[in-house]
Amino acid sequence: MNTSLRIVRLANFVAPASGGLRTALRELGKGFKLAGHDPVLIVPGEKYSDRDTEQGRVITLPGPVLPGTGGYRVLIDKRRVAALLEELGPDRLEVSDRTTLRWTGKWARRARVPAVMVSHETADGVLRTWGLSENFSRRAADALNVRTAHTYSKVVCTTEFAEREFIRIGARNVVRAPLGVDLMNRRPTLRDAALRDVHARGDEKLLVMCSRLSVEKRPGTALDALESLRQRGVRAVLVVAGNGPLRPGLEKRAQERDLPVTFLGHVADRSLLGALQATADVCLAPGPAETFGLAALEAMACGTPVVASASSALPEVIGSAGATAADNGDAFADAVEMLLDRPERERRETARARAECFGWGTAVDAFLAAHDAAVPERPFVRAEGAA
Repeated sequence: MNTSLRIVRLANFVAPASGGLRTALRELGKGFKLAGHDPVLIVPGEKYSDRDTEQGRVITLPGPVLPGTGGYRVLIDKRRVAALLEELGPDRLEVSDRTTLRWTGKWARRARVPAVMVSHETADGVLRTWGLSENFSRRAADALNVRTAHTYSKVVCTTEFAEREFIRIGARNVVRAPLGVDLMNRRPTLRDAALRDVHARGDEKLLVMCSRLSVEKRPGTALDALESLRQRGVRAVLVVAGNGPLRPGLEKRAQERDLPVTFLGHVADRSLLGALQATADVCLAPGPAETFGLAALEAMACGTPVVASASSALPEVIGSAGATAADNGDAFADAVEMLLDRPERERRETARARAECFGWGTAVDAFLAAHDAAVPERPFVRAEGAA
């Protein structure tokens, strides 16, 4: 086994305002580098750049914006990407896109480079959120996943939920590797009374949703839940951190229904985002196709319980640190009320304790193992600010 490997990673559907995927790429790259490997990340952007960063070398190639996605870009110049791969000479290839970049799996086979595809979402779940029937979505997903499993050496799934659609087709090259959360920079002590005063009165419950405002995330469920709560007499307000193509329609809905919703757009200041997550009473995660849910895990690390879609992987991630609900506003409102009925200290301590099971060190080790790469020995260190 090589002690140091050049691990080249490719990702599509990223933007400056991307959330979970960009966080995962950054933290895994940092972990690979600290473990003594040579990570190189290739992503699409507005123009070419080549930078050395804390997560290793990051190369940006020009890629067009996909219409209607709110800024997502893709790598479409196969010749340029292939030439760059030849130049880099990777020991391992990691691909975070099962559709437009699937051709890189064939490139890796010809180059005799072990390659893994990371499943960041379930194919049938995404297709269903776009309005396709369950039967059609499953058949289309199965056909896509068969080709994916045959193309790559391994398929990495972050949860058992994500793994199911590959097990369903009989794939034998699936491995499990969880994602993680920054337990140092996401902690309960970030709670900010002054920030709370900005968004909620003393007798109001503060709900927060940190999500891309796109179809597959179902952000409208959060507005429906807020409306249901207020109809029941629960004084609640909602703050939305995130941007996307659905934002104008959501803002219009909130205005028409006279709902107290604050749309912050993309919050680039990670300290401010952490403070918002720590200050909320409950975090909402309505996306039904989530295979892990990094924003929800960050909220729990801040001591804030989560209400998540029962259709997603989040029930597996949040455990007893939150609640799950069917994909409608009334069900989410029920779950919010259930969480608020718990003593505040209990629900916050339970959320933090659950998040502590998902440090990035564990995630990095699992991804390195999927690459058959050297994994460093790690002493157990309790994160600061856990209380």
